[in-house]
Amino acid sequence: MKEYKMRRGETLEERIPDMKATVEDYFGPITGTEDFKGSDLFVVGEPKNPVFERVVVGAVKYSGKKDRLAVNFEEADPTELSPDELEAAGEAVSAKNEFLLEATGRDAKSRRESMKRSVEDDAPDY
Repeated sequence: MKEYKMRRGETLEERIPDMKATVEDYFGPITGTEDFKGSDLFVVGEPKNPVFERVVVGAVKYSGKKDRLAVNFEEADPTELSPDELEAAGEAVSAKNEFLLEATGRDAKSRRESMKRSVEDDAPDY
């Protein structure tokens, strides 16, 4: 499960006021919920894109901090996809990136840089 921060000065609720509808638009109907760190995340058990086997997404609430977006994309093994399903792989990447950009306000490059900084911040000093 990956967690993403919002841009400075923005909140997840401001960026995506209706998380359920947004998740359904991007990935397909919600089939259930799953608990993660005390928050209920939406589960799309049968995503509309065949590359995704399962998608889990939602807001994780922290006391005293801004909510974060938690996401887990379970994807099919590319070697097991049919040629038609392989064509959908590009659409799957676009759907992921567009959703994350809408939710966080950060493009793929700034999300990667943010992840690197958080890993560096967690590293112990020797």
